[in-house]
Amino acid sequence: MKTYLCQCGSKLFFHNDRCLNCGASVAMCPSCDELTALDAGSTYGVQCNRDSCTTTYLRCKNGVDHGICNRLVPTDPSGASQLCDYCRLTTVLPDLTVPGNIELWKRLERAKQRVLYAMERSGFPVEGGAPRLSFEFKADTNLPVMTGHEDGRITVNIREADSVAREIARVNFGEPQRTLVGHLRHELGHYFWDRLVRGQRNKEFHALFGDETNPDYSTAMQRYYDQGAPSNWRTEFVSAYASMHPWEDFAETFGAYHDMLTVLATANHFGVTNLELDTFDGLIRGYARVGVMANEFNRDMGLLDLVPEVFVPAVVPKLQFVHSLRVDLV
Repeated sequence: MKTYLCQCGSKLFFHNDRCLNCGASVAMCPSCDELTALDAGSTYGVQCNRDSCTTTYLRCKNGVDHGICNRLVPTDPSGASQLCDYCRLTTVLPDLTVPGNIELWKRLERAKQRVLYAMERSGFPVEGGAPRLSFEFKADTNLPVMTGHEDGRITVNIREADSVAREIARVNFGEPQRTLVGHLRHELGHYFWDRLVRGQRNKEFHALFGDETNPDYSTAMQRYYDQGAPSNWRTEFVSAYASMHPWEDFAETFGAYHDMLTVLATANHFGVTNLELDTFDGLIRGYARVGVMANEFNRDMGLLDLVPEVFVPAVVPKLQFVHSLRVDLV
């Protein structure tokens, strides 16, 4: 993720709504696609401080009411929507009167904002396609809420935003990582499979990932939870879970590809190393260099590896397939 500059010259970070140096109110301007300082609008709302823009906007209602969002909303005389483009995608919220739910929701929304912003910057549009993308953030009731994707709708159990519960689940499932951004990238992989692969690039998909109809998903899932991943999964897949079914293989690979893109973009932005990111081979070489360094940083602090995936030869063509979807979009 990149940083931005305030009018005072200090750095602004992605989720800032105020400059920590000069105290200026800041927000993400849709016109500039930059985090920028704000002025009061001439009659109402707020105005982008940049001389090249000066557009008047409203603050996202989720930012005003809950401090959850720093994006701006185009002025709409009808008042049809007071939510920004990202917040509008969340169609179901947990019960915010339950103690703790606002904080869990905030963590989910902020993870969603970061993932969607990076995905759009990389060339994967999140609006305007079919099926329409939406998010439902739900809490367990009499029936447990299952995190997953169906026909453009991504459902996440808000328990995943509880760091203790998430770590317990990570250990129980034997996962090297379990994060909100990871969940969202994975489920967006399912969404983009429906949008960009189904009925369009089936032959290539089957050659790399297998036939999603044989075995069917429910049979494959039951077998995975009964027997676990095959002993040789590390030679064929980016994760153990990817071995369950071709859909999960694609979603895990899609998530790993976007992990790679965002880590490398951040490394380049901060000048950690000078990487060539315009080609797929350049991405793979760069990630090998930055991944080792990032893992050692984390190990120095006693943390889990930042980059746990190993891109074995069988995984690289799958990543290249995801890359080709991006190239076609751009």
